[in-house]
Amino acid sequence: MSNKIRFTKMHGCGNDYIYVNAMEYHLTNPAAAAVKLSDRHKGIGSDGLVLIDKSPVPEADFSMRIFNADGSEAMMCGNASRCIGKYLYERGLTSETQIRLLTLSGVKTLQLHITNGKVSSVMVDMLQPVLEDETQFLAARSQGRGTFVSMGNPHYVIFTDNVDQVGETGSALEVHPAFPQRCNIEFAHIEADGSIRTRVWERGSGITQACGTGACATAVAAALTGRANRKSRIVMDGGTLDIEWRETDNHVYMTGPAAFVFDGEIEI
Repeated sequence: MSNKIRFTKMHGCGNDYIYVNAMEYHLTNPAAAAVKLSDRHKGIGSDGLVLIDKSPVPEADFSMRIFNADGSEAMMCGNASRCIGKYLYERGLTSETQIRLLTLSGVKTLQLHITNGKVSSVMVDMLQPVLEDETQFLAARSQGRGTFVSMGNPHYVIFTDNVDQVGETGSALEVHPAFPQRCNIEFAHIEADGSIRTRVWERGSGITQACGTGACATAVAAALTGRANRKSRIVMDGGTLDIEWRETDNHVYMTGPAAFVFDGEIEI
């Protein structure tokens, strides 16, 4: 039996998702819905599906679930979290400018920056990077050319003069035996102005215009390897994110825009 739902398409630096208010609409099979709706020829077209819901725990205000275009469930998405902040505030679901968002990788705090009543940008506390996950860390070292960083999801960052190898090399590394749970792959280059040009192969979605957790992982990897300090501008295909890895609390803070694309209604 078909079910008609309302949705909103949004993007953060070109990383586009379909957002559904799960407080109003219940999807019995969100993984299958993500595959159907994300199809750029036969569906709405997106990098995946995001469900926004109330939080089941008092430590957070709202929750998110995110499903990649292939139906796999992701732990976290930085770009999606910023979009959720804008959605909640501008759709009148909260009047707060600080929102605690429950994800599968913990509670993230969103700080909304308001200009003329609209959310102009969002800063997300992405918590501490994990650098010593035993299996993944050793796997990264065995590859010999990259840096493994977990931002709640696994990333393998390669500094190179050829970031455009993202398609061929990224697709191969995502499913490499060294990464039994698959991995997000970043290709990064330090530019003359100090910014970091980065292209991303996202686990479960392929090449995307941007990846918030990937930008954080790249900034951390650049600092770890002495290529940058703890503040970086990450220039991705769809836009730029500002990342700060603070010494005071070891947390990574990501700041960037979020934008509405359109609203619609569809049967699934």
